Amino acid sequence: MNQSRHESPHILAYIMEIDKAIRNGEYPNAAKMNKKMGWTISRSTFLRYMDILRTTYNAPVEFDFTKNGYRYTDSTFFIQQVMLKEGELLTLSMILPLLDQYKNTPLEASFKNLMRKLMDMLPDSVLVDSSFINNEVHFITDPITKLEEGVFETVLKATKLHRTLQLEYKTSQDTTYSVREFNPYHIICQKGSWYLLGFSYNSNAVRLYAMPRIRMCRITEKKFFIPHHFKIEKHIDPEMGVWNNSGNSFKVEIEFAASLKTYVTEREWHKDQMMKENSDGTVSLSFETNQIDQTAAWILSFAGGAKILNPPELRQQVREAAKKILALHA
Repeated sequence: MNQSRHESPHILAYIMEIDKAIRNGEYPNAAKMNKKMGWTISRSTFLRYMDILRTTYNAPVEFDFTKNGYRYTDSTFFIQQVMLKEGELLTLSMILPLLDQYKNTPLEASFKNLMRKLMDMLPDSVLVDSSFINNEVHFITDPITKLEEGVFETVLKATKLHRTLQLEYKTSQDTTYSVREFNPYHIICQKGSWYLLGFSYNSNAVRLYAMPRIRMCRITEKKFFIPHHFKIEKHIDPEMGVWNNSGNSFKVEIEFAASLKTYVTEREWHKDQMMKENSDGTVSLSFETNQIDQTAAWILSFAGGAKILNPPELRQQVREAAKKILALHA
């Protein structure tokens, strides 16, 4: 798509907000958008933006006289627009080796196609370090879970459009699938595994679904709105994980052995961490998290090099896990 004189970042910001309002079923017009966003655009300016939507983005937009606002005649339409600086595009061009971790997943073709499009936008004079081109940089990643064909694309589209999903799902304890309806709020990737966070009609509560356990997934005509009181940080901890969140937050305090000093201090383990090097060579680390199970698994990975000072619940959980490990290897 050739960039026209209309598509300055300032005007594009208006258009993106209008597109969002149309997709959310708000039937926007100049007055509604001015009230919602605090704008002061005139009716003629708003109509010019609608013309840009039609001509530049081929948006199937029309005025609904009963709602006094605009709507899309195709409810699945949304603007697909890349807004990146040249330097950001150069950065993207140098991470192609990272895409290897998505081999044999639904994302592989999509990501590679996206990278080709973005790289085509770079000027011919930009040079890329040959070490990246020649695959002299390698990445060791976590194992990738397998998804049923079409699941990721369907989930992504439903999340974007705020449309309810109908799907078949089974938990880790189930042996059979059951039909469920689900409002997808967020897609989350944790160490190579994909999850879907949203409202489960089956549980009448916010739940986390593992995407490899989803099949026969389709988008329904039912639209949903994410509640204003929903806060994703109450359900996940980006540093620690996404599973088995009790809703409570814990202050974790750990003392690492002196032999791990360099390894521990050269990393940032949590965005809210407090770290202290002690006189005996040990390292104290503290942070808050709502992921007690995932934190326990992380501590066990240090094979006895991490001593839990607080909370008692975490110390007990690690102690029980250690007993099971000893029993299995007695």
